Amino acid sequence: MHRPDTAALLLLFAAWFAPVAPALADEASERGLAIAIEADTRDQGFGDTASTLQMTLRNRHGDETTRQMRSRALEVADDGDKSLIIFNDPADVKGTAFLSFSHKTGDDDQWLYLPALKRVKRISSSNKSGPFMGSEFAYEDLSSQEVDKYTYRYLRDEDFDDRSHYVIERVPVDKKSGYTRQTVWIDHEEYRVWKVEFYDRKDALLKTLVFDQYQRYLDKHWRASLLDMTNHQTGKSTRLDVTDYVFGNGFSDSDFNRNSLAKAR
Repeated sequence: MHRPDTAALLLLFAAWFAPVAPALADEASERGLAIAIEADTRDQGFGDTASTLQMTLRNRHGDETTRQMRSRALEVADDGDKSLIIFNDPADVKGTAFLSFSHKTGDDDQWLYLPALKRVKRISSSNKSGPFMGSEFAYEDLSSQEVDKYTYRYLRDEDFDDRSHYVIERVPVDKKSGYTRQTVWIDHEEYRVWKVEFYDRKDALLKTLVFDQYQRYLDKHWRASLLDMTNHQTGKSTRLDVTDYVFGNGFSDSDFNRNSLAKAR
């Protein structure tokens, strides 16, 4: 009986299995994208929000400083959200204001008003990976995370804290992002984000963001009351405690005006 040689067998196996890997990759990409779209869809229609924030900065030795802020957000049809953060305390940052116009695709528009300099500084797209006001949050972390800004891949299902999660990977489309990829945990039941791991441009784990203490508003929209960002490379962390969520404030585009950023109150 004729037996095929080793080279022939390898060619045969290659012919059988070559289509499998791309097919599995496509399936993982499609599933990851579907999960991201579902999470985004579930939060559409919130209109606008206002909230109070306390930012706690911790250094590697555990020393803490706190800042008091206020935040506003406006949902924009067919585009990303607009947001405004105003610092109330302490005195050295009081009056500082940050304005962000997120977009579904392309670069976001961001400005920072620095009262000590009495001028508005535009945040360039090349600087969006920089730290926001000395915190462990980058400027790009503060934009609404639009679906089209990433490509996706479903990784696995995973249980923790008595919840079942989808674990997906998202890769920024923008080559100027400070991240090569992010791993995101989204719960099965409500499609809320509970954890995000950020990998730097060398593909090393840089930061982990944990969400907690979710509350439901208007019988639909979930908001976390606690966000904790840990930088694994520096040992620093930043905690955001968010309270006093208010929906339906009647905000309009005029409340998010870069020309009046210095007068934001």
